[in-house]
Amino acid sequence: MSFAQSMESLKKVDINDLDFNNIGAWPGALKVIVAALVFIVLIGLGYQFHLKDLRASLERSEAQEVQLRNDFTEKSFRAANLDAYKEQLADIEERFGELLKQLPSDTEVPGLLDDITDLGLKSGLEFESITLQPEVAQPFYIELPISIVVQGSYHDIATFISGVAGQSRIVTLHDFNLAPLEESDSDLLKMSITAKTYRYNEAGTEQ
Repeated sequence: MSFAQSMESLKKVDINDLDFNNIGAWPGALKVIVAALVFIVLIGLGYQFHLKDLRASLERSEAQEVQLRNDFTEKSFRAANLDAYKEQLADIEERFGELLKQLPSDTEVPGLLDDITDLGLKSGLEFESITLQPEVAQPFYIELPISIVVQGSYHDIATFISGVAGQSRIVTLHDFNLAPLEESDSDLLKMSITAKTYRYNEAGTEQ
C-alpha cells in the first residue's frame, strides 16, 4: 500500500468505530502512527526524568566545587601565612612568659607583703593590719587576697594606692572602704581594702 493510499484509508477511519480492546484490527497506517506517538512520548518522558537526575547531580557537583574552592582558598592562605603565624605564636609565647614573671610564686608572697607594708609606711600611713587571706583557685590562675586596714590622710592614702597599683607584680584593688577615723577629725581617715595578686595555676591548666 502506497503512502497516498494509507492516508486515504485514514481519512475513512471513524474514531467511534475503533475498538481499543482490539488494536490489532486497526488499519496498519493508524497502528504505525499510534506506535510512533507512544514511542515519542516514552522517549520524552525518559529523557525528562533522566535530565532531572542529571540536573540534581550537576547541582551537587557545583555545590561541592564551591566548597572545595573555599577549602582550597583557606588552606592556601594558611600555607602562605604559615611563617607569619609561627612568628605570632613565638611573640605570644614570649609575652605570656613576661606576664607569668609578673605573677608571684609562693616564695615571693612574703616579699610582696613586705613591699606593700613598705609602701604604706613611706606614704605616711599607719597599719592596723595586713593579712593574707585564703587562696581562691580559678581555672588558669590562683587569687591571693590580702586584707589591708590603714590610717592616714587622704593624700597619703592616694599615694599608697597609686604605689600598690604600680607594682611590677600584678596587683588589683577591691572592696574599697574609706571613712573618717573620728567624726570630729575629718582629716584622718581609715581605709580598708583588699589587694589581690595572682599566680599561675599549673594544676588547673593540666586538667
